[in-house]
Amino acid sequence: MLTSLLTMWLTKSTKPFLFTNQNIFENYNNIDNLGIYVHIPFCRSLCDYCPYCKEIYKKERALQYKNALLKEITLRCHNKRIKKVTSLYFGGGTPALLIEYLSEIITTLQKHFDITEGIGIELHPEDITEQNLLYLKSIGITMISIGIQSFHKQCLKSLNRKKYNYANMAKIIKKANFETVDMDLIFAMPNQTQYTLKKDIEMAFRCHATQISTYPFIDFTFNNNQYKPLSEHKKKILLNTIVRYCNKTNKKRTSVWTFALPDTKKYSSITRNHFIGFGTSAVSLFCDTMHINTFSVKQYINTLHHNKQPNALTLRFTMRQKAVYYLFWHTYTLHIDNRDFKKEIGYDIEYLFRFEFCIAEKLGLIKKCPYGYTITNRGAYYYHYIEQKYTRSYIDTVWRICKKQAFPKKIVLK
Repeated sequence: MLTSLLTMWLTKSTKPFLFTNQNIFENYNNIDNLGIYVHIPFCRSLCDYCPYCKEIYKKERALQYKNALLKEITLRCHNKRIKKVTSLYFGGGTPALLIEYLSEIITTLQKHFDITEGIGIELHPEDITEQNLLYLKSIGITMISIGIQSFHKQCLKSLNRKKYNYANMAKIIKKANFETVDMDLIFAMPNQTQYTLKKDIEMAFRCHATQISTYPFIDFTFNNNQYKPLSEHKKKILLNTIVRYCNKTNKKRTSVWTFALPDTKKYSSITRNHFIGFGTSAVSLFCDTMHINTFSVKQYINTLHHNKQPNALTLRFTMRQKAVYYLFWHTYTLHIDNRDFKKEIGYDIEYLFRFEFCIAEKLGLIKKCPYGYTITNRGAYYYHYIEQKYTRSYIDTVWRICKKQAFPKKIVLK
């Protein structure tokens, strides 16, 4: 109910977000600030808490997937000039399970894109070997994100994860010397306390993380979690614990859930105005459209075998829907630049949301700054709260349906 009312208020309309089964893909040549995302859906084992598109790794299936992925890149980029893009990011799943194919995938992408700000990849703690990291650097990877989740034995047990040799991992990471080392930590999970959370943060930086990304434990309806997240009250306490501890230890808050060492190059896979996605479940976001690939690995491979696009759903934004989507993700970065907003949406923020921003400023959620607004710690907490509501109402709904149907006819989000 909260998400529906807030969406109607901000878009000034009762028109829903409507995803339809249109197998179209628009020209991206005239779009600036474009990033690339590549999804690798294979894992050694499946974690109950993880909502992403994934399946157990099998060598033959992985080879078929790699070939389909290369074909998708070729189909979508055919007859287009080489496009300058900000970054390339491999997510999953566990992308390193296709480590033998990564160089070929990157080389294929570089035939069509000029990557200007580096290449990032998600890694599982089991992937952290000296051989792996040196190889990743040799093929152009500059940033790594390690899914630690927690260093604490009881917390890991709640996630059905085992404990690793973190002292050895730290030595390997230090020797590899990547430009950015992100470590993902989960908060508000069962068996977690303020003390164990602070120890997790401390250990991450001792293991040579240059930044940490701290995500709340969310119980998606389509997951079969044995444990449930902590209450909203306890989540708030733990989020405030992260903020206070990082401020005290001179870590800069670079987004709602991200904290970094001073002068660290910022690393995020989601805060791009536009991006093009390749692989199962990958999303592409252009000026006023969003495209979602099929979540079925089998159908993804089969569709591309027949030289067809794997796009399952397309959403066409109204101007106000796009403006709300823009604000939602840029609030996550703790800064909204009116110049960029106007370039993307066509109007000043104050023209569209003067009343809302005035109220937010009076409530201490935002502060005016040159060229836009910054989000306060108070505002960041309320964003965190609303983001979880939208995740359960919107993302959960889309992913749940896409996991059941390879090519849904439509999805309506009110």
